[in-house]
Amino acid sequence: MRSLYSDRSTWLHAVPAAVKLAALAGLGTALWLSDRPIWLIGATLAIGCAFLSLGPSTRPAWRLVGAVMVAAGLVAAFHAWMGQAWLGIASALRLLSASLLGAMLTLTTRFDALLAVFEALLWPLRRLGIRTQGLSLGLGLMLRFTEHFFVQWRRLDDAHRARTGKAGGWRLLAPLTIRMLATASRVADALAARLGR
Repeated sequence: MRSLYSDRSTWLHAVPAAVKLAALAGLGTALWLSDRPIWLIGATLAIGCAFLSLGPSTRPAWRLVGAVMVAAGLVAAFHAWMGQAWLGIASALRLLSASLLGAMLTLTTRFDALLAVFEALLWPLRRLGIRTQGLSLGLGLMLRFTEHFFVQWRRLDDAHRARTGKAGGWRLLAPLTIRMLATASRVADALAARLGR
C-alpha cells in the first residue's frame, strides 16, 4: 500500500512515535472538550503554524487538507443557516485542527514505528493471557488503510481531472471501493501466507 509518509526530514521526524501519538490523543481530546472561542482559534492557528513548519514535506497532504477545509466551511455554513453560528465555527475549527494533527502524524511517522508503539501499549495484556500481536497489527492496519483510502482517492481524482478537467466527486466511489477491496484481499492473502494459515 502506498503511504503519505514523507522521506524529507523535518523536526517532527525526530520526535518518537509514542510522543506524537500521545500528543495527538491529548490535543484531540482538549479540542473537543473546550468551548472557549479564543482557545479553539488559538489552537487552530498554532497547529496550522506547526503544520506549515514542516515545509515541503506537507506537499502530499495539501489536497486532502483542502478537502477538509471545504468540509469545515460547509459545516460552518450549515450551522449558521440553522442559527447556530458559533457551534458551526467551533465544529469547523475542531475538524480542521484534528485533521492537521493527523496529517502531521502520518507525514512524519513510519508504519513500523506506530506498530511498535501499539505493541508496547498492549504488552500488559499479555499477563492476562491475551495474544496482543494480532490486536496491535489490526490497529496498525486500520490506520494504514485509512491513509491508503485518501491516497487512492487522490490518485483517482488526479486521473479523472487529467481526462475530463473536472473533479471526480461521487463518480469515484465505485472505482475507489473496488481498489480498496482489492487491496484488502491482497493484504489478507499476504498475511495468511506469512502466518502460515
